[in-house]
Amino acid sequence: MRHLIEEGFEVAVVRDATAGPRHPVWGDGYQAAMINYRFFAHALLSTDELVDLMH
Repeated sequence: MRHLIEEGFEVAVVRDATAGPRHPVWGDGYQAAMINYRFFAHALLSTDELVDLMH
């Protein structure tokens, strides 16, 4: 994602098509990823939201 943004693309992340690890000490990697994606991605969408935008 970062590379595409640096190349000038607008990037949307599909949150229900993305995974992240869970660690007993470090916590919920998925939730951390969603927070981080909000800082970088142009959009953070569900699959349904993306499909609706494509119609």
